[in-house]
Amino acid sequence: MSESNSPAPTEVIQDENHLIAERRAKLGAIRELGIAFPNDFKTDTFAGDLQAEYADKEQFTAEALLAVNRDVSVAGRMLLKRVQGKIGFVQLQDMTGRIQLFLSAAELGASFEAFKSWDIGDILGVQGVVMRTKTGELSVKAKSLRLLTKSLRPLPDKFHGLEDVEQRYRQRYVDLIVNSESRQVFQLRSKVVTHLRSFLDAERFMEVETPMMHPIPGGATARPFVTHHNALDLQMYLRVAPELYLKRLTVGGFDRVYEINRNFRNEGVSTRHNPEFTMLELYQAYATYNEVMDLTEAMIQSAAKAVSENPVFNWDGMAIDLAKPFRRWPMEDAVLEHNPDIKREDLRDRERMAAHCQRLKIQVKPNYGWGKLLLEIFEKTVESKLIQPTFITDHPVEVSPLARANDQDPQLTDRFELFIGCKELANGFSELNDPEDQAERFRAQVAQKDSGDDEAMHFDADYIRALEYGMPPTGGLGVGIDRLVMLLAGVGSIRDVLLFPYMRPEA
Repeated sequence: MSESNSPAPTEVIQDENHLIAERRAKLGAIRELGIAFPNDFKTDTFAGDLQAEYADKEQFTAEALLAVNRDVSVAGRMLLKRVQGKIGFVQLQDMTGRIQLFLSAAELGASFEAFKSWDIGDILGVQGVVMRTKTGELSVKAKSLRLLTKSLRPLPDKFHGLEDVEQRYRQRYVDLIVNSESRQVFQLRSKVVTHLRSFLDAERFMEVETPMMHPIPGGATARPFVTHHNALDLQMYLRVAPELYLKRLTVGGFDRVYEINRNFRNEGVSTRHNPEFTMLELYQAYATYNEVMDLTEAMIQSAAKAVSENPVFNWDGMAIDLAKPFRRWPMEDAVLEHNPDIKREDLRDRERMAAHCQRLKIQVKPNYGWGKLLLEIFEKTVESKLIQPTFITDHPVEVSPLARANDQDPQLTDRFELFIGCKELANGFSELNDPEDQAERFRAQVAQKDSGDDEAMHFDADYIRALEYGMPPTGGLGVGIDRLVMLLAGVGSIRDVLLFPYMRPEA
């Protein structure tokens, strides 16, 4: 058995400490010469823009670029460095990409000599002319070169990058420097959010902001984070959802509103869940859950087109086609199809459903009604099979405290959840705007809370008062932005789409 040539962890730490000490010494020498961290360099273009503008090598030959004589000022981090006698080459990276620098001792003089002692990771500013080298690589031939920021810590080995997943999440700043895939995911995320805003603005929705700290947690069945307002001596809750405030605005006459912001839920952490997450929530007056499903489908398909010409996205090994119409499937029908032992007459019989749960090894609490048991069976036996986009509709009233009851079947609600790739991406419904019905459902939630359900809702008297002024018939929607980006970026963990995911403190 051969021994590994990899250095031991202690050797790596000692080597890194030695490099840091060397860089600190260089910084000390720079300080003696004057301003060590100058702040007067101005850029006028980006690396990626230059690459795009002069991508055509046949049109922009070395001779053509010489004739253009384009002067530019660019800045970024030095990721590669090569010195060959009196010339040098640098790969400079900014937020848009990379550009090569061509450095000449004859042109730069003392700056070239100083450059030879600079390190990978340093941030440079260069003024020069756009050119193409003999090998055909677009470059900036430097007329002047400055060290703008001295990097004291070495970057990860260029051949291995930052491979430790936990370290990538903890030190996202390093991950973004060395891993182009990570930068691309977050650029895609920004593009998706921008597109969603544009889509909704075009549909006459108005973007609003609602409180992040609530005196009463509401809008979702979830355990909240608790905080305290010292000046008012009030217990407050980080919001679990903006729903009840957004619907107050609908009462006030804003017929189409939306918000993209953070929600906080004091629950578990997994590849699908983070204690804080981004939600798009919207409300449209004079729309039912059917129109909201239409809007949801169109919006997601539009976002998909904005980031990819191919409508098929690979997510966790599943090929998901976002161009085809999304299926609409009542929850009871879905449960029956995937559970041949359950008969339709069993669905609303609490004892029979409890027996099916026992058979399926699903824990049943005494306060669960048939509706909650139906949901538990759905989550255990159906959810993992919903690969292609599917709206699961007509949820029981018991598990939908804010949704409007169906006119033909009042035990169900006009509600849907959208599943893609076996994950819930959206939740929407025709809103309950009957204040007396809503008050009764709040009371039922309070009873569940009193019986030990930490996720049940509180009674929000002010929201009931708002409904008593009259809310128009309204459709509502919540879309998990993090999971949507996971789908469109093709990544399997929510931590890969959060710049700074929740992590336990370092030991």
